[in-house]
Amino acid sequence: MVSRARPRFRHRRTVAALSAVSLAGLTVGTATVLSQPAQAAQSANTGLVRVDQAGYLAGDVKQAYLMTGGAVSGAKFSVLNAKGKTVLTGKVGGTSLGKWNAAYPDVYPIVFSGLKTPGTYHIAVAGSASGSSPTFTVTSSGSLYGKLVTDGVTFFQTQRDGSNVVPGALNRKPSHLNDAAASLYAWPTFAPDDSDTITDADLTKLGGTVDVSGGWFDAGDYLKFSNNEAFGDITLLAAQRALGSSAPASLTAEAHYGETWLNKAWNQKTKTLVLQVGIGSGNAAGTFTGDHDLWRLPQKDDGDTATADRYSAAHRPAFLAASPGARISPNIAGRVAAAFALAAQVDAKSNPKQAAAEYQAAASVYAQADTSAPPSPLTTALPNGYYPESIWHDAMELGGAELALAAQKLGHSPSSYLSQAATYAKDYIASDTGDTFNLYDNSALAHADLIKAIAAAGNPSGLAVTRAALTADLKRQVQSAASKASSDVFHAGGDYADFDVNAHTFGFLTEEALYRQASGDTSFQSFATEQRDWLLGANAWGQAFMVGEGSTFPKCMQHQVANLSGSLNGTGAIATGAVMNGPNNTSNFDGGLGSYQDGMKPCPPGGTDPDTKFTGHNSRFSDDVRSWQTDEPALDMTGSAVLGAAMQETLGG
Repeated sequence: MVSRARPRFRHRRTVAALSAVSLAGLTVGTATVLSQPAQAAQSANTGLVRVDQAGYLAGDVKQAYLMTGGAVSGAKFSVLNAKGKTVLTGKVGGTSLGKWNAAYPDVYPIVFSGLKTPGTYHIAVAGSASGSSPTFTVTSSGSLYGKLVTDGVTFFQTQRDGSNVVPGALNRKPSHLNDAAASLYAWPTFAPDDSDTITDADLTKLGGTVDVSGGWFDAGDYLKFSNNEAFGDITLLAAQRALGSSAPASLTAEAHYGETWLNKAWNQKTKTLVLQVGIGSGNAAGTFTGDHDLWRLPQKDDGDTATADRYSAAHRPAFLAASPGARISPNIAGRVAAAFALAAQVDAKSNPKQAAAEYQAAASVYAQADTSAPPSPLTTALPNGYYPESIWHDAMELGGAELALAAQKLGHSPSSYLSQAATYAKDYIASDTGDTFNLYDNSALAHADLIKAIAAAGNPSGLAVTRAALTADLKRQVQSAASKASSDVFHAGGDYADFDVNAHTFGFLTEEALYRQASGDTSFQSFATEQRDWLLGANAWGQAFMVGEGSTFPKCMQHQVANLSGSLNGTGAIATGAVMNGPNNTSNFDGGLGSYQDGMKPCPPGGTDPDTKFTGHNSRFSDDVRSWQTDEPALDMTGSAVLGAAMQETLGG
């Protein structure tokens, strides 16, 4: 058996984040300033200029960062257009925002909010420091955020499994057609200490088959989880609802593609929900492998006749979330219900018959949630350590809120779902707060939609929570992130020394927009801009953490399709729109990146990690195919980006 080379345990984390920085004075300039070589840092007065490579809106508070090898004073900057003409000049901030690492002990702000004319630009620094930024644009909300939405949907298309794939730039082929008759198996036993190694001599077949073909691969591997598929579909459907007629056709199609698979996973007659398709690792005895033991293109699996690969490739097992008719863990039941109910909302006008069926599916799975004696740990994946989760009131609040909104659109009474959602919201506020919008905490979207449902119902009395309390908790979530960001060197609201910082940070865009809609309070808009900036290049690494945005983004992701049929260090096709975990704690790199798995194409060529010189604040990012710690994309991370961008686009940034 091939040793497992790709750990993929992810942990729920508490994050917080930031406030705006003071503005420096700007003057309009006319002289042309020659650009310095971009991204070079050899001496104390040669710096790196970090910008949001995806661009800025005309009205944004615009800030870049100058990283230097030593203290500087009196440095000046010029903004040059595509023709090399200076259109704006100003002074680099005179006070360092703080130390990043030994090589870059000073980081200075460059504020250029006076730049408002649409176009393509770059920043050049001269005087006591020198440096040049990558190019960026000043553009409209629809152009900037719309591209993020469309590109994020492209990654979901890349993740398609089954017969109805989208070939795209990576030349995807139909895969795992045998999933159409997947056998059901009992949950395997895993080794202790959060291991995903199976201790059983073999898997135990339960009898019967299910059609679980199609759907989306979860991450860089080929496993499928209904919990994650539901969250991914929630983000797409909520984005489609927010954008309305402005939603790209690809978004609408992809959202319904995800719903189609969930409709296979949930069987209303038997009251069974498929939890997972495939296993990550094989067993300790080495008699069978798991998905993570192989590195291959997905279309190879159905023809894999190796006995050891019987569960990892040709005949992947399916596992139920609970026994037929038994209650289902409320976190997953709430999310699946929310996905169906959101589909009912977006289809209510154009296809009322389909919307009615989606509403029924939502109601049936919601009713199956085990809220009286939830399993411990909550059911998420096999093993649970892949996606450990500790709260569930948020998911049930979201399911109830979406069902109430769907009921209102379809002419049904929402009262029961309003009451249930309000109760779960009260319980969440009382005991579950601490995280922000992401796969593991859906309360921000739940609160915002419950506010809408209560208002649409005429503000009925007697609910367990008020609209004011929900709005206040939305503000708490945004404020917690803004407070952290106010003291961060790059104004990052997420914890980049922990897992899933990119997903959380895109989540801040969603939270800020939802809070702004609910309250009319625009005071956190600059915070949201700073978070977008950090994600798309204005960070220590100078990386846009969404593939295809700007000029510098990850090109060596731990993603099998991209590695085997896409780019190698920037050559060839890329997995456009993918969002990966992002920077992570340096302790996760103890022992290095390890060896290449059999079948991997080394990336970057030569194995040299150019990003290590930017390690700082106990955080490291590595764009290397071996770097599961930072470089594996996933549905939930990219879905968070799609929804965050859509919400900001809806409000004009």
